[in-house]
Amino acid sequence: MQGACGYGDLFQEGYGLETAALSTALFNNGQTCGACFELTCVNSQWCKQNAGAIRITATNFCPPNYTPPVDIHWCNPPNKHFDLSMKMFTSIAEYKSGIVPVKFRRVKCQKRGGVRFEIKGNPNFIMVLVYNVGGAGDVNSLAIKGHKSNWISMKRNWGQNWNTGVGLVGQRLSFTVKTSDGRSLTFYDVASESWGFGQTFEAKSNFY
Repeated sequence: MQGACGYGDLFQEGYGLETAALSTALFNNGQTCGACFELTCVNSQWCKQNAGAIRITATNFCPPNYTPPVDIHWCNPPNKHFDLSMKMFTSIAEYKSGIVPVKFRRVKCQKRGGVRFEIKGNPNFIMVLVYNVGGAGDVNSLAIKGHKSNWISMKRNWGQNWNTGVGLVGQRLSFTVKTSDGRSLTFYDVASESWGFGQTFEAKSNFY
């Protein structure tokens, strides 16, 4: 697994280079993982003319660095900083500038296909990575249900990895996902009874 959100291979999971690592002020201890932002370069001679805005998904954490001089470390609190991939940075600014001021806002995430669930763990511990989430993008609640069990609230382990100590091997799995904007969707029978650890399952729908 790569990155503080736990998404792993960003290309394989559909995020590509349209991503950013967020500073402490934006990352919110991983709760912002999956959120989408629109960024525009402003008030700098290094902004590319007529570049317009770019859209990125929060997929990682840009940690603070308190080595002197601290004022050159842009990811330190209380700075709101986006550490962009080279492709995205050079879409709005000249490479040699290094850092430019941006105007930003939250936007809806537009994802292809359904919400995806990667199941990891062992018979007594299930950890689920939730990704490819549309709409608000950042999940703040996840519940899981086997066809023989009641709904079980999962706990955030780190990033968008959620876990429970309840064993559900051999049961069809359903999920209820709630995003930061308060919207909630339930995805029934996403995984069949024969699911295995290390597998990923895609729901038939998504947030829009």
